[in-house]
Amino acid sequence: MADVDRLVARFRIASTDQRRRSPFNARLLAGVAERPDIASLLQAAPEEQQLPVLLLAAVHSIVLSEPDVELAAWYPTATDRPRPDDAFPAFARFVTERTDEIRQIVATRSTQTNEVGRCALFLPAVAAIEREVGRVGLVDVGTSAGLNLRLDHYAYDFDGVPLGGPSDVVLPCGVRGEIVLPDRMPTIGARVGIDRSPVDPADADQVRWLMACVWPDQLDRFDRLRAALEIARAHPVAVLVGDARERLGTALATLGPGDHPLVITSWVLNYLDGDARVAFVAELDRTGAERDLSWIALESPGLCRGVPYPADVADSFLTHLLLVRWRSGVRTADHLAECHPHGYWMHAPA
Repeated sequence: MADVDRLVARFRIASTDQRRRSPFNARLLAGVAERPDIASLLQAAPEEQQLPVLLLAAVHSIVLSEPDVELAAWYPTATDRPRPDDAFPAFARFVTERTDEIRQIVATRSTQTNEVGRCALFLPAVAAIEREVGRVGLVDVGTSAGLNLRLDHYAYDFDGVPLGGPSDVVLPCGVRGEIVLPDRMPTIGARVGIDRSPVDPADADQVRWLMACVWPDQLDRFDRLRAALEIARAHPVAVLVGDARERLGTALATLGPGDHPLVITSWVLNYLDGDARVAFVAELDRTGAERDLSWIALESPGLCRGVPYPADVADSFLTHLLLVRWRSGVRTADHLAECHPHGYWMHAPA
């Protein structure tokens, strides 16, 4: 269990990290860094979930379920006219009043960043594999609500180049460098997800938690998540509950005989400890020795030792797109791009 000083340091670091991407969250995180009594609530969470964003999501989830509470007046996701003044004093009062409830949430929930925008990063690589081997079968590890499995149901805008038919989810992505964009949607056969705690798109409580994990001042992400969940309810997919390595073989076995198995992961392997991550990659290697297999990894190399990123990015804490192939038992790995973690741009290596 992390001591309070370490938790306070995490809040301070997170505040600096989110200053540009989410000023609203950054202010709350900075405030908590000055309130060890609030930071200490994270001690109720499992060690791997003692993350500042978990505490913010716990509060956000209550705000979404009770939009009449005082604190909701500052949240862009709860009101069309959020107050522009400092939200932290009201945040601190709210946490103090609802301490037991918030402690229970952080003890029983885990962060679920099911960012549908990452599909724009996956799509060119999925299309490249489909051009190479034909129809693919998707296995999404850490699938949450399975939104990445429905990537062919969304529309895309790659620097003004559209792809996909009409959709309530339109994903913009800036592109730089040698990235081959598809001219059509790839053909996808069977699709299955794996998650320890999957989100049922038809369960209002689970959906609210998923939406609470979106940063409150990023309304474009909030709105497109809502639209993607509507698509998910209309197009169900199978999700296996359990450990990534242990359930991988079962997931691959559900794919059709004509589906090339394609595994995708996005900001999930950093939540595995080192031994579990090594075991997951070893399971992919074992499977790839027996049959052709592909894996698209959208991860942070510095947080994912054991993933076969090239040496020049192995220490990077940014988001990098990696395509790993096993063909006739031989593994190759291609570093495709450095990416925005939520899919807004991808830059091919020079």
